[in-house]
Amino acid sequence: MEAESEPYVRLASLRQLHQVMADMNTARSLADTLQTVAEGVVQALGYELACVNLVRPDGDLVVAAFAGNSAAEALITGRVGSRDSWERRLSMGEHWGDLVFIPHTEGWVLDDDDVPQWYTDGPAPRFEDEWHPSDRLFAPMYTPAAPGGGSCGELIGVLSVDRPRNGRRPGAWGREALQMYAFQAAIAISNARLRANMQRALVRLEREQQALRASEESFRQAFEYAPSGMAIAEMGGDQHGRILRTNDALCRLLGRPASAMRRYSFSDLVHPEDIGTLLRTSAEGGRAELRLGRRDGTYVWVSLRNSVVADAADGPRFLLTHVEDIEERKRRELQLAHRASHDSLTGLPNSAELRSRLSSRLCRRATHAGELESIDAAYGHPAFDANGFDTYRPGAEAFDAYDHHVHTVAPEGDLDDGTKGLAVLFCDLDGFKSINDRFGHNAGDAVLIEVARRLSRGVRDGDTVARLGGDEFVVLADGLGRADAEDLAVRLRNEIIQPIRVDGRAMRVGASFGIGWAHCGMTADEVLKSADERMYVEKRSRPKQHRRAG
Repeated sequence: MEAESEPYVRLASLRQLHQVMADMNTARSLADTLQTVAEGVVQALGYELACVNLVRPDGDLVVAAFAGNSAAEALITGRVGSRDSWERRLSMGEHWGDLVFIPHTEGWVLDDDDVPQWYTDGPAPRFEDEWHPSDRLFAPMYTPAAPGGGSCGELIGVLSVDRPRNGRRPGAWGREALQMYAFQAAIAISNARLRANMQRALVRLEREQQALRASEESFRQAFEYAPSGMAIAEMGGDQHGRILRTNDALCRLLGRPASAMRRYSFSDLVHPEDIGTLLRTSAEGGRAELRLGRRDGTYVWVSLRNSVVADAADGPRFLLTHVEDIEERKRRELQLAHRASHDSLTGLPNSAELRSRLSSRLCRRATHAGELESIDAAYGHPAFDANGFDTYRPGAEAFDAYDHHVHTVAPEGDLDDGTKGLAVLFCDLDGFKSINDRFGHNAGDAVLIEVARRLSRGVRDGDTVARLGGDEFVVLADGLGRADAEDLAVRLRNEIIQPIRVDGRAMRVGASFGIGWAHCGMTADEVLKSADERMYVEKRSRPKQHRRAG
């Protein structure tokens, strides 16, 4: 049955190849062509991942397009591998026509070179032609050879493919299809480059003949009277990014006159926390959501979209930026995020947010040697350092979650030894239940709100006050010694026991504090449990009549 259906399968594959080849030959720009080439491998040739490595003018190869995995795409797109490293790859392994296959038994020697690559996990092959996660298959792309110039022209790039969907190394048909596709992709890329060069030449000619006056006027009208913000910025040179022109909508949005806008670039106006987002925005078709500064010192959330206005002689030169006000949408998003992480009554961080902030400071520790060995075996490399702290987190792709982690330490013993640590103060109100019973839950809620306010007022900027639930609160205070933490507990207790007026009545509650210390090797729940236990020890150690003042 398989032999009978093979011609039909091949015909369907040829139809797919024909379609993707047509797509990449009709792409509008070089960038679109490169992306279409990568996506065509995934759509038509039966591979899950494809990467286009394009030769730069200096000879090195840059990852210009990727398809099949957004995480891997974000990791390696734009990274560069040296020409020497690529020449080494293309000269080793098995040569299937123009294709180069490097089996996993040889490819390990390439793990440390500078060619950008991704890593896939999977079991070792069970049979001879099964694909191994570390196998590598490359399809070099050459410019069409000139008459009498040999079988191929100049190398313009390399297609890297991975993860055949059938799990097997490609056979004769698959190899021929990939080789044919690489040949056609080289033609499409060469044509896209020629089209780009021709377009620049035409723009230069039309500019010299002043034939663009009508289109310039049309653009001016659309630019000036657009309902959303528009700007033109310079590209390249010492004045890269400087704003050359803005429309009225952008000036109104930022509260700045056009003459003042010309003194800035967007990097001057962007919120300091959003500089990285701005820099990661690609020039051609780049999009970002960030905050821009108004004249009055406030910031407004905007959606920023870039397009390139090409200069005929020197390539891309001017950046056309569309700026849309998204302040209202962002405000709603932030409100929703705040509600999910904060207590609705007091406005303090809730239990989930408290555990998240605490966990972010801690790294876990392997509990015994057997755990160390089992985890090392599972991941193929040491998962914990010599002290038992984790060096790898499952799911943290291609980077160490604690690469720059500073371990959290805690004072030892009952005396203040000078160690500064992360103090966890567990607070339980004394006498709160009687207020609810006597005066109702509205009075109880008012007391909780006032206690939350007093706790927040009594800590430093940067400390966390959270409501764990009911009448329990937790304070996270970093950089404290034992005596500092005890002093803080006393101050907060003295704040809480002051009378609270609700509906003309003076009410009082007491507070019991337990001080725990967070250190790496503990979970957030373990830290909170330790502080909770110390709080109950402190509560039981005081006579009942002294737990609540008044």
